[in-house]
Amino acid sequence: MKVSLFVTCLADVFYPGVGQDTVEVLERLGCEVDFPEAQTCCGQPAFNSGYHEDTKKAAKHTIKTFAHSDYVVLPSGSCAAMLHEYEELLHGEPEWQARARELSEKTYEFTQFLVNVLKVEKVGATYQGKATYHTSCHMTRLLKEKEAPFKLLEQVDGLELEPLPNKETCCGFGGTFSVKMPTISEQMVEEKAHNIERTGAEVLIGADCGCLMNIGGRIERNGQKVQVKHIAQILNSKE
Repeated sequence: MKVSLFVTCLADVFYPGVGQDTVEVLERLGCEVDFPEAQTCCGQPAFNSGYHEDTKKAAKHTIKTFAHSDYVVLPSGSCAAMLHEYEELLHGEPEWQARARELSEKTYEFTQFLVNVLKVEKVGATYQGKATYHTSCHMTRLLKEKEAPFKLLEQVDGLELEPLPNKETCCGFGGTFSVKMPTISEQMVEEKAHNIERTGAEVLIGADCGCLMNIGGRIERNGQKVQVKHIAQILNSKE
């Protein structure tokens, strides 16, 4: 099975190891992974800020970049959801809408792809420790993916998974929201950090680098002894 990795901006700049772990898990499961070098931002920051004409340029570039891919896999529910927005974004341009629909139909968030396409839940990972999982907003509300990450984590040998209180609440990142509404965002991430502490977890796991960067920063400022890891890092672990 041929898979194209859309690594996303945050993984590329801040968490390059997440991209590597994603590729290694996919290859271990028999996928042939390529990396289209022309890929850029999916356009979500501009889209969320209301600059839809600028977003269309990014969308069309992304559509062209992955036009020949069999599957497109992203280690981000947020960016994966953005690619599913392209068809509506390009309303009024029938040719581009059709191409956007084709891209949407072959685009998956990493855990979605493992569970729903490859039909795999046990990837052979081992991680010793107590963890909790943050459910990101875009993945839960826009992609409607609530089960795949938990199915995979439940099969990680040695991992003790604790439920996160109020897991459905936003961490306060929200892309440009955290920049435009910093006071509210700070209060939201503080609540999230407090709930993580309540679980007694040693590790916070998530599937979106934006959330992990935001929560991880707060945890560090609070002096909490909690590691922050992307789910691909856990699924590629042999600890």
